[in-house]
Amino acid sequence: MLMTPSQRYFFDVTGYLHIKNALTEKELSDGRLACERYMKIEDNQFPNGFGKDGKRYINGFAFDRCLERLVFHPSTWPIIMELTNGKPKLVSGTLQIDQPGAEGGGLHCARDDYGWESCRYEVKNSRIYCDNFVVFPYFDDVLPGDGGLLLVPGSHKAQFDRPRHLFQDGHPSDSKNLPEGIVNVTPKAGDILVMPELMTHGILPWQPTDRLRRILVLRYAPQYRGGGGVPESLEGRLLPETQELMSSAHYTHVKTITEIEPNLLQG
Repeated sequence: MLMTPSQRYFFDVTGYLHIKNALTEKELSDGRLACERYMKIEDNQFPNGFGKDGKRYINGFAFDRCLERLVFHPSTWPIIMELTNGKPKLVSGTLQIDQPGAEGGGLHCARDDYGWESCRYEVKNSRIYCDNFVVFPYFDDVLPGDGGLLLVPGSHKAQFDRPRHLFQDGHPSDSKNLPEGIVNVTPKAGDILVMPELMTHGILPWQPTDRLRRILVLRYAPQYRGGGGVPESLEGRLLPETQELMSSAHYTHVKTITEIEPNLLQG
């Protein structure tokens, strides 16, 4: 269970993967319905462990089993296994929803936010290792001009700090006037994006007045990195396999989930 040679090459060169048509029609329709149910909860009615922070719906992956299953999706599990060197850990899983008028966000990356030593990306024995990355399943189409995710391809391997005057002082806001070197990715519903936190990225304002941008933000790291997890009130509702995936473990420990085919991990 590893990346394909094409995935490995493209991820190493550009810093991200766009997996088209990853979700089945049922996974997509069930996921959309789950998103709608979470969105309809009144602010003072959230069950323990859930809540809203701006556009972020906390622990969204745990809200419904159909969303939880995506943490082991067959299209991404081999990638997760390779990037963590077979020692995976799910750090968190947020549902993020851009509604009409949602604001954008400036360019940033883990190197900018936490320092050069905060993340690793390297190649060993013809395999990629990355200790902080994100998987984004998309539940809605993003069309050219809509807004959404910005990426600076190749920046995950940058050896120099980003000059702050570049890319419109780090705050591009118009998809029709993007600086050279930036791409606005436009996934369709059912697609999945994978990117390291070392990639310089941002968000354009959401332009459509009649459409949403709903994604899961699934953060992964090796099992020996600290942080993450869910409140105790949520642990019992998770599949045993998900609980193991979220657990921390020693460098040498081999999790049972790593020895099971991904289609059998989805409950």
